[in-house]
Amino acid sequence: MHSLFFRTELTHKIYIVDDVLLYLMETKRTRHSRYHIYYHLVWIPKYRKKTLGEQVKKRLEKIFMEIAEDKRLEISSMEIMPDHMHMFVSSPPQNSPSLLVNWFKGISARIYNHRFSSPKIKWTNSYYVGTAGTVTKETIQRYIEEQTK
Repeated sequence: MHSLFFRTELTHKIYIVDDVLLYLMETKRTRHSRYHIYYHLVWIPKYRKKTLGEQVKKRLEKIFMEIAEDKRLEISSMEIMPDHMHMFVSSPPQNSPSLLVNWFKGISARIYNHRFSSPKIKWTNSYYVGTAGTVTKETIQRYIEEQTK
């Protein structure tokens, strides 16, 4: 599944910073980076129409999983509501959040509309993105400052 040039491995690390136990379960690795990046993505259909019913939901879930596999992304969770959708996805650092949203929205609409005649899927241009971290900013700052000690 993974090519020779792009290999992702899961590692389990335990860190203790300021007497706080941090368990980073899913630190991933490519040839040139280690990362633990998760994005919460939310977007809606055009005009916020309630077009994402049960049948559309099942079809879209399959299409999103195909996109994730093709782009070497990991969808941790996904919830498709009638008028909006949430996705929690992990991506290597070279992919910007806007690129992820463009991939999922653009490719899914093209594939869905090509495979199925009704209803047509159209997404709005807008979206929400949030990140999920494992520690606070202050903890990381203290960790970096204590590296020289």
